[in-house]
Amino acid sequence: MPLLVGRKPVLEALEQGVTIEKIFLLRTATGEDIVRIKQKAKELNIPVSQVPVEKLDYLTKVQHQGIVAWTSLLQYVDLQAGISYVVEKGETPLFLLLDGITDVRNVGAIARSALCCGAQGIILPTSHAASLNEDAIKTSAGALRKILLCRTPSVQQAMDVLRLNGIQILGTQMKGSVPVYESDLTIPSVIVMGAEDTGISKEVLKRADQLIRIPMVNNFDSLNVSVAAGMILYEALRQRLAPGN
Repeated sequence: MPLLVGRKPVLEALEQGVTIEKIFLLRTATGEDIVRIKQKAKELNIPVSQVPVEKLDYLTKVQHQGIVAWTSLLQYVDLQAGISYVVEKGETPLFLLLDGITDVRNVGAIARSALCCGAQGIILPTSHAASLNEDAIKTSAGALRKILLCRTPSVQQAMDVLRLNGIQILGTQMKGSVPVYESDLTIPSVIVMGAEDTGISKEVLKRADQLIRIPMVNNFDSLNVSVAAGMILYEALRQRLAPGN
């Protein structure tokens, strides 16, 4: 992804509305420009990673002044704006919330299945999330350019917005109480997919309307997260295409 190097170039890009994927900031960086950059990044839900100087020196050989940013290959929208857009089109919202998924190829594969199964958007918290680079776009077969990408400060804030819009929150868990085919996916829904090693966060476990599972056999309870997302999304598509819906 194209780099922005130095305080003035990054700040000017933020103020001019250039879409930025991620900012790498020296842990000890200080100054008025740094304060303004942090404030602007927070307003725009841009991830900021505090890093040692060795990381910045690895990213660029240019004098970086303690900051390097990746410009984005994709466009992001505010979550509320994304939901309103879907509703105004007369569609029933179906979103995915990615909770701690950092593998770009998994995100790309999820986007591909989401687009094919009628989901309108993917919600990406700014912390513990994948940076959507060329690999993600390639894995998605271009789906990441065609689906709504909504950045939000945290999973908790995303759930607050979703609840205010009457969208049910479905957490996915291997030991979830509800088989996916028994959950009503015809109503406004968000499916929360967690990282393969840790699963969904405690916040989702506590606040989800349902915890759904994919029934499995042979005592082998491990599915790649993108495969699991595809199976759940297909069930949503099947329900929504059923007669009477």
